[in-house]
Amino acid sequence: MTAPRPGRRVRWAVGSVAALALLCAGAATVAAARDDGARHPGHHATAGAPGTPATDSADAGFARDMAVHHQQAVEMSFVVRDRTRDEEVRLLAYDIANTQANQRGMLLGWLDLWELPRTTAGQEPMGWMTGGGHEGHARNGAAGGTGTAGHRAHDGPLMPGMATRAELARLRTASGRAAEVLYLQLMTDHHKGGVDMARGCARLCTVKAEKRLARGMVAAQQSELDAMADMLKARGAGPRS
Repeated sequence: MTAPRPGRRVRWAVGSVAALALLCAGAATVAAARDDGARHPGHHATAGAPGTPATDSADAGFARDMAVHHQQAVEMSFVVRDRTRDEEVRLLAYDIANTQANQRGMLLGWLDLWELPRTTAGQEPMGWMTGGGHEGHARNGAAGGTGTAGHRAHDGPLMPGMATRAELARLRTASGRAAEVLYLQLMTDHHKGGVDMARGCARLCTVKAEKRLARGMVAAQQSELDAMADMLKARGAGPRS
């Protein structure tokens, strides 16, 4: 394997600094969530401090589901990093992996602060959005169609936009331009689903810090969707229908 170009080392170093800044910001956001949750009068008492979100609240449901959703985005980004030498795609993947790994840590940190479980047995994914309106819940699923709950029983995504096991296997074996196009298509679907979920939290969550994070996710992922559309076009491809 050839040594990385100086320019690449500089970019990855800059990315590391940005990741450190995100971690510091994440710590401040977790602290803010502690204060918001403790003061909010609409929350139910739990095993944790009085006034924290209930286990079945939108705040807790979004934190659990988006943590799982983000984990797959991080996984796909690290896969494509090793399947292409294209600097543009590798930098996008690195940015997505760093941002979403940091946000996932914040979401799980909130659950720990609220003394709520990170997983709940017998509770369907996206149940916290019931009645809140989730336009695009089924539309943004992976290609091949989804059920009424937004996920398929066989080899299907748990939540909107998530890639199937078969699609992840294809990404792991693709290389070069084919890997780039597949990653951009899968991540486009993934971001569309994530935007839908974040909009749901912006409407239904009550913890101010979490609502702010959700709104920030919408803005950032919409921007990345525009960038990925341009990158797909440059490669003679487009988003999946």
